[in-house]
Amino acid sequence: MFPSPCQRKSGNMDRHHYEMFTKFGDDGFLIHLDNARGFGRHSHDELSILSPLSQCCMIKRKTLQHLQLLAQADYRLSDVMRESLLEDQLAPILTEPHLLALDRRLQTILKTVEACVEAHGKQNVIANGAAEQSAPDSGQANLTS
Repeated sequence: MFPSPCQRKSGNMDRHHYEMFTKFGDDGFLIHLDNARGFGRHSHDELSILSPLSQCCMIKRKTLQHLQLLAQADYRLSDVMRESLLEDQLAPILTEPHLLALDRRLQTILKTVEACVEAHGKQNVIANGAAEQSAPDSGQANLTS
């Protein structure tokens, strides 16, 4: 039997190794080691990493709201990241083309969610978190309309 598309792993191009942290015995956990190319080339968007999203077409409402906020002019992801990295001892961490690629890639994610909503309906794509399930009419703004 093959795993469902939602269980398949997409190629994560920057993780090549992991370690098991077992200092606390049975309460151990995996640590993925990143080989320092997490942002990749600014001119190439590796779309295969969107496979879980495009195949499963599910996203948590809160995650989607955060992504939508970071796509707005006042909270643009590249600006937030640029400001966050200003004080880093290794600055500049990311070049301007890499920062702008963040905005472009965010738009790709949002378009993927939009395509999922069009294909499957909002109620089947946007998953409520546990807190929202217990209080269905929470009065939160609907950012997907």
